[in-house]
Amino acid sequence: MIYSVAMIDEAQADILGIYEYILQHDSAQAADYVFGKIEDLCYSLDHLPERGRVPPELARINVTTYLEVHFKPYRVIYEIEGKKVFIHCVLDGRRELQDLLERRLLR
Repeated sequence: MIYSVAMIDEAQADILGIYEYILQHDSAQAADYVFGKIEDLCYSLDHLPERGRVPPELARINVTTYLEVHFKPYRVIYEIEGKKVFIHCVLDGRRELQDLLERRLLR
């Protein structure tokens, strides 16, 4: 089964922020590489999106509707609704994410 993948505005802003950070602190080549890998990962969810796991921060509070996949250290948080995959956020896994995930996903 093929799913459609949609990225919400906040996830697009996350990716842009990651790109800009790498561009400022490393190089255009590194920023382009990471951007491409994250984009490929997001759109690869059109096949087998169930392969992700429930983020541990959400599992601890018994929220199991969201899944995540990784391009280390970045975490792509998404949800499956029917034949659609909605990318909600792309976050740096080195950050403390419990509060951020609760604010962004459980409003």
